[in-house]
Amino acid sequence: MEDKNQTEVTEFLFLGLTDHLHHQIILFVMLLFVYVVTLGGNTGMIILIWTDARLHTPMYFFLSHLSFVDICSSSSIAPKMLCDIFAEKKGISFMGCATQMWFSGFFVVSECFLLASMAYDRYVAICKPLLYTLIMSQRVCVHLVMGPYAMAFIGSMTYMTLTFLLPFCGPNIINHFFCYISPLLSLACADTSMIQLVFLYLAGFIGILSGLIIMVSYVCILVAIMKIQTADGRQKAFSTCSSHLEVFSILYGTLFFICVWPGSTSSLGINKVISLFYTVVIPMLNPLIYSLRNKEVKNAFRRNFERKNSLMVLSDMVFRVRGAAINRPLPRWLQGQIGDFQDSYLKNWEPEVPSWLLQ
Repeated sequence: MEDKNQTEVTEFLFLGLTDHLHHQIILFVMLLFVYVVTLGGNTGMIILIWTDARLHTPMYFFLSHLSFVDICSSSSIAPKMLCDIFAEKKGISFMGCATQMWFSGFFVVSECFLLASMAYDRYVAICKPLLYTLIMSQRVCVHLVMGPYAMAFIGSMTYMTLTFLLPFCGPNIINHFFCYISPLLSLACADTSMIQLVFLYLAGFIGILSGLIIMVSYVCILVAIMKIQTADGRQKAFSTCSSHLEVFSILYGTLFFICVWPGSTSSLGINKVISLFYTVVIPMLNPLIYSLRNKEVKNAFRRNFERKNSLMVLSDMVFRVRGAAINRPLPRWLQGQIGDFQDSYLKNWEPEVPSWLLQ
């Protein structure tokens, strides 16, 4: 009789963030705005890095991957969440839930280890400046990017596989707005104590390893900065790390709060708010922090803006000159100079392959 009453779960239902219409409208507008800014800011950062030759350095190579991870991390949750805000039935298929959990976990772990790679890059730049170009070669940079993706793949595949190998035969309502692991495990029709222990060790290993790399790197950086004689030199050295430190503090502070916060039913509301912050808000903050606090990024944006304005003025000037020359042709030497100047400008404007990638 017991086997007859147990049915296999084929979909899960989210409770979502709120059931009040007024709150739903406010949340939808705010979250849609945040998601659009996230896509625009991170995409703009990637385009800026790859079109400005002065940003073709390992530091900004890592930053472009961080922006890519932020876009994907937010996109793995935000579109579904926005669609579900006004939906009566906030459902997701069994495989859809597994896919969402894998992608969200993959990109969060990737971001943790990418920040560790960026911290090592800053350590080499400040503590070993004369050997920087030699140490941070193309091969090393590729390894420092592929390593985080490999670690994230292993970690996310492990906990996703262990979770969805469990039997789900009872309730299918997840008290969250996405496939979050804690409320999902509470729905399993089996003992999950061992799996929860494995997850705890896995999350601890990922957090401690990546956090330790970052902390050790910054201890060495701090020691090196303190040895600089001039205050101006210390300020310049620290300014190259300030944006990275802010991003690290926000992300790890949020993840630490989630890990230590009790998983009782009364705390699920706070857990949703914190999860919303690190899955949707943090990907929006990262490009803003790097653009507002980084002089090189601001200068690159200014150069690209001025270049586009100059190109528009040049095109308008050439159009007017050539239009006026229909009835009265210009001298050949002047036409040649205008054409050569335009071709030269357009050629210099085209993005170049980073020189350090050709080493």
